[in-house]
Amino acid sequence: MPNFPRMNQPNKFYLTSPIFYPNAKLHMGHAYTMTLCDILARYQRLENKEVYFLTGSDENTGKVVRAAKEANKSIEEFLTEINKNFENLYKSLNISYDQFIRTTDKEKHWPGAIALWNKLVEAGDIYKSIYRGLYCPSCEAFYTGKDLVDGKCPYHMTILEGIEEENYFFRLSKYTDTVKEKIKSDKLRVIPETRKNEILALLEQGLEDVSFSRPIENVPHGIPVPGDSTQVIYVWCDALVNYISAIGYGRDETELDKWWPANLHVIGKDILRFHAAIWPAMLLSAGLPLPNSLLVHGFITSGGHKMSKSIGNIIDPLELIEKFGPEAVRYVLARKISTFEDGDLTTEAFKDAYNGDLANGLGNLVSRIMKLAETHLSQLVTVQSSALGKEIELLLDKFEIQKAMNYIWSEIGELDAEIQKTKPWESKDKGVIADLVLRLSHIAYTLAPFMPQTSEKILSAIKDNRLSKPLFPRKDA
Repeated sequence: MPNFPRMNQPNKFYLTSPIFYPNAKLHMGHAYTMTLCDILARYQRLENKEVYFLTGSDENTGKVVRAAKEANKSIEEFLTEINKNFENLYKSLNISYDQFIRTTDKEKHWPGAIALWNKLVEAGDIYKSIYRGLYCPSCEAFYTGKDLVDGKCPYHMTILEGIEEENYFFRLSKYTDTVKEKIKSDKLRVIPETRKNEILALLEQGLEDVSFSRPIENVPHGIPVPGDSTQVIYVWCDALVNYISAIGYGRDETELDKWWPANLHVIGKDILRFHAAIWPAMLLSAGLPLPNSLLVHGFITSGGHKMSKSIGNIIDPLELIEKFGPEAVRYVLARKISTFEDGDLTTEAFKDAYNGDLANGLGNLVSRIMKLAETHLSQLVTVQSSALGKEIELLLDKFEIQKAMNYIWSEIGELDAEIQKTKPWESKDKGVIADLVLRLSHIAYTLAPFMPQTSEKILSAIKDNRLSKPLFPRKDA
C-alpha cells in the first residue's frame, strides 16, 4: 500500500465533483456544481498550488440500461452519445477539469473498484443475504420506512419499488460510531454546519448494513463481483470509488500517494448520506485515509418550485449560454445562488441580472474607463499586482463564493461612484485616469476565478489601452 501522508501536502489540492448520471438533458444543477468546483479549482491555482480537478459520469446503473433500451440503442452507443452532453456543457462553461472518469472504463476504473471490494472482503465486511426493501430507480438507492416522505422517495417523490433478491451486503453498521467521531471532531469536515448536524442526526439513529451488489441481469454492463459472476458491484460501492480509482488505486498507485486524501469533495445535499456515511465507512474498512472536507450545496429551484416538465419551469443552461454567454451564466450562478442553501432562478431574473449587473454595471464601467484612457493617456498604465486581495481569499477559504462576488460588485459600485464624483472627462487629469485604470485592473484580477474570460478581456484592454467592443451588450428582447 502507498505511504499516505497525514494530510495533503500544502502545495497540492485535490478537488472532486460528483460523477453524474449521463442524462440526455443536462440541467442547471449540473452547471451550478461544475461552476462551483471550477471557481474553487481556479482559486487554488492562483494560490500557486498544483491542482487536480476530477469529474466524470456514473454509468454502471440500471437507469442506463432502461434509458438505452428506450432509445433503441446499445448501452455503449447510448453512453458514448450522451457523454457528449457533458463535454459540450463543460466546454461551454470553460470548466477546467483535469480528468473525466467513466465508471465503464475497464482500464482506469474497474481495477480500483475490484481492489476496494477485495479489501472490504478481507476486513470481513462483505456478506451475502436476502434483501427485502424499497428501491428508488432514480436514486439508485434502497430506503427504509423512516427515510420516506408520505411513503415516497424523499428526493423524487416517486413510489418506490418493492424488491426481494439475494445480494452482498456491506457491514455499514460496524462503522457508525467511528464515522460519527470523525465528523464531530472535524477530522472529516462537513460544510456547512447545517449539513454536519443533519448527518450527525442520521448517525445518532444508527446506520444499517447496505446492499452492495445487484443481480447481473439488472446491470449487465456492471463490474462483476470477484468470485461471483451472477452479481455486479452495486452503484454506490462502484461509483464512490471513482475518487481513488481515477488516481491509480488498484493500478499504479504513485499518483494515489501524491493526491489522496482528497482536499475537497463537492456534492449536492441529496447525496450527503452516501458521501458522509457510506464512503467514509468504506475507506475505514479498506484502511484508507478519509477525505479532508465535504462541501454540500443546495438545489436550484425556479419560481419557488423544483424544476419539472409538468410545471414548465425547466431552465436549460445551454440555452442561457447561447443567449447571454458563458460568463453571464457563471456570474449568475456564483452571485445569485448561495453556496450553502437552495437558490431560486428564473429566466426573467437572469435577464435582469445580466442587464443590470453586467451590461449597465461592469460592462459600462469598463467602457467608460477605457474610453477615458484611450482618449487622454499617451502612455500605457503599468499594472503592478495580480493578487486577489485578502478579503477575497478569506471568503473563498470559507467557500463563501456569493459573498466574494458581492464584495467585488461593491468595489465596482465604489469605482463607478468615484468616476461620478471626480468627473475625469472634464478635468482630463491623467493621474486620476491612470488610477482608475489601476483600480479596474485589480477588479479584473479578482474576477479571475469566477469569470476568467471577462478577467482576461479587461486586462487585455488595459494592455492595449482600448476596448474593442462592449463586454456585455444589453439584451432587451
